[in-house]
Amino acid sequence: MFEHEIQQQHAAELMRVAATERLARQAAKDRRAARRTDRRAARTSGQNASEGPVSSLRNRLARAA
Repeated sequence: MFEHEIQQQHAAELMRVAATERLARQAAKDRRAARRTDRRAARTSGQNASEGPVSSLRNRLARAA
């Protein structure tokens, strides 16, 4: 009987791990989809929503003699 209880606990633990992994995969999939829609919206509006302003290196350095 003891072995049966251990097997039941092991099976329950495997089910919990599988459920956790499924949830993590779904969350990653949702994040990727959200990024895709953010990029698509930025592309259609003509601006990069996830990126800040870009300045050239020339504007930041002092002029050489």
